[in-house]
Amino acid sequence: MKIHIIRHGDPNYVDDTLTEKGWREAKFLAERMSGLCIDDFYSSPLGRAKDTASLTLEKFGKKAEVLDWLREFHAPITSPFTNGPRIPWDLPPYLWCAEPKYYDINECFSTPLMESGNVKEEYERVTKGIDDLLLRYGFSREGMLYSGGEDKTIALFCHFGVGILILSYLLGISPVVAQHNFVFAPTSVTTLVTETDSKGFSHFRATEVGDTSHLYANGEPVSPSALHPNFEK
Repeated sequence: MKIHIIRHGDPNYVDDTLTEKGWREAKFLAERMSGLCIDDFYSSPLGRAKDTASLTLEKFGKKAEVLDWLREFHAPITSPFTNGPRIPWDLPPYLWCAEPKYYDINECFSTPLMESGNVKEEYERVTKGIDDLLLRYGFSREGMLYSGGEDKTIALFCHFGVGILILSYLLGISPVVAQHNFVFAPTSVTTLVTETDSKGFSHFRATEVGDTSHLYANGEPVSPSALHPNFEK
């Protein structure tokens, strides 16, 4: 099986759509995706993801099924700097690199900082969503592996936060480590494929992560959205 995780284009968060640049990015993305064989499309319910998907869907003459769990990951924690709400990623390295729990996929949400929000509950909502979707294609999760499954290709139009969680879950990486060490730029494509062993168990491997070659090919600069240089805000 092959899964394409696609982040929406450069966002206009106020109106939940795309900027002028974002629409250009979506156009170049659609041209790239049109050369692929994709069986099914899925989208976040948020406007910026649906708008990004619309140009690719037009190329294929298909519609995307909207899945609520693909909406942006929303689990604000209490900021150690302002005591107000903040996203649980893009923390200063000194806050997470020195904590061994953050490197453990089973313990990463059990720190006081992560427990100040509903991070674990939201993570479990997303992981249940991807497992339920894979089950449609015959993939049943057993521990860190999957059994069964069909040879299908699907595309998920979603967001940075939720996309990173899907990547980390399918690859068995701590989501905190993945959120802080990978960047999905707008309209970037991340592709995961299954490999199956002699006993019929499959696991996912990443063949590309955050790829934006369609932007470079058209002279379109990569948006810095998803990079947060001002950690302590």
